Amino acid sequence: MAKNLKGKELGKGIGQRKDGLYYARCTNRAGKRLEKCFSSLTEARNWQKEQNYLKLHTTQISVRIPESKPASDNSSMTVNEWFELWHKTMLTGLAENTKRNYRERYEINAKAILGDLRLTEVKPIHCQAVLNSMIGRYANSTIKQTYIAMGVLFKSAKINELIEKHPMDGVRFDGPIKAKDEIHFLTREEQKLFLETAKCSHNYVQYALILETGLRTGELIGLTWDAIDWDRHTLTVNKTMEFRYKQQEWRAGPPKTRNSYRTIPLTDRAYQLLWNLYIGREYRKEAEALNKTLTYIDRRTAKSVTFNMRDLVFINFRTGMPAKNSSYDTHLYKLCERGGIKNFCMHALRHTYATRAIESGMQPKILQKLLGHASIKTTMDLYVHVTDDAMFEAVKQFQQDRAI
Repeated sequence: MAKNLKGKELGKGIGQRKDGLYYARCTNRAGKRLEKCFSSLTEARNWQKEQNYLKLHTTQISVRIPESKPASDNSSMTVNEWFELWHKTMLTGLAENTKRNYRERYEINAKAILGDLRLTEVKPIHCQAVLNSMIGRYANSTIKQTYIAMGVLFKSAKINELIEKHPMDGVRFDGPIKAKDEIHFLTREEQKLFLETAKCSHNYVQYALILETGLRTGELIGLTWDAIDWDRHTLTVNKTMEFRYKQQEWRAGPPKTRNSYRTIPLTDRAYQLLWNLYIGREYRKEAEALNKTLTYIDRRTAKSVTFNMRDLVFINFRTGMPAKNSSYDTHLYKLCERGGIKNFCMHALRHTYATRAIESGMQPKILQKLLGHASIKTTMDLYVHVTDDAMFEAVKQFQQDRAI
């Protein structure tokens, strides 16, 4: 088993050269040995996984990848054909929302321009044309999603040696996803007013719990009793749940990313909110349809996990079923109107949790783990906001320290 320069074993077929580059080795279906070098260990492992997956599964797929020809000879596959193959084989383990977003952005925005082109014919000008056609018609965030979808689509084609150059090289989209001052969070006064207004709501515990834990809405909806350790005062995030309107059914899935699997220490307030629900669970209304088993794939083990919906923590008092994401937002708007607060959605509560955490002096690296982010940059750029009050307090403290 190969090792890195420090002597640590990296896994079968993975190693590090003296110049610092990592290499990955494997064989294709024909028994031909494949090897490629990468600047990072992650890239090497991902390439090896993709090649091994193709080795096992390409016989079941109608679109054949030429294995022995150089990229310049792979001229027959169209972008449409590659997208279907890529979407079916390369996205295993990703959240269903992510897979759906990739398909929507490709079919709605990119397919008309790129779909009938052969992979080897796609140039930066074609990709830029896709983005240019969206300007003024779509939100910047949607254009950015299309940019990302095309990027990973063609990156995978290059890794699999179907093309020699990445056609997105030089393609730019500089529009912001969302300006920082547009990312909504509650001030301390707004948070206090909101909680006072929400006390009359049957969703009060859900709102208060997000403000204590920073959970995503899907993580909150999919929370089951076995995820709570009453002795250790912790809550484990290991799945999400959402209602699919098109299929009219509930779907469970893994957390957003591998880093979204996490165990959160509960504050005393969060613990008490959950405990009060637990001791009263036998008296809640439960619909007959709630007695249903859902299955999802654990992205860490690639194994199926099942649970019964009766084990869910949060059930709507009126329907006896889980509340949908959209219904939470609709109810929030009514509470905002009642309390005289600017409208905000469920995700703003997660923003607010992160903001209060930083204001209290929490280290960003710890907050990153609590929020389940893969990158500290995401935590700092999207979720951490310095309020005016915090800035004044910081300058005041700085002034006092200088006076000593």
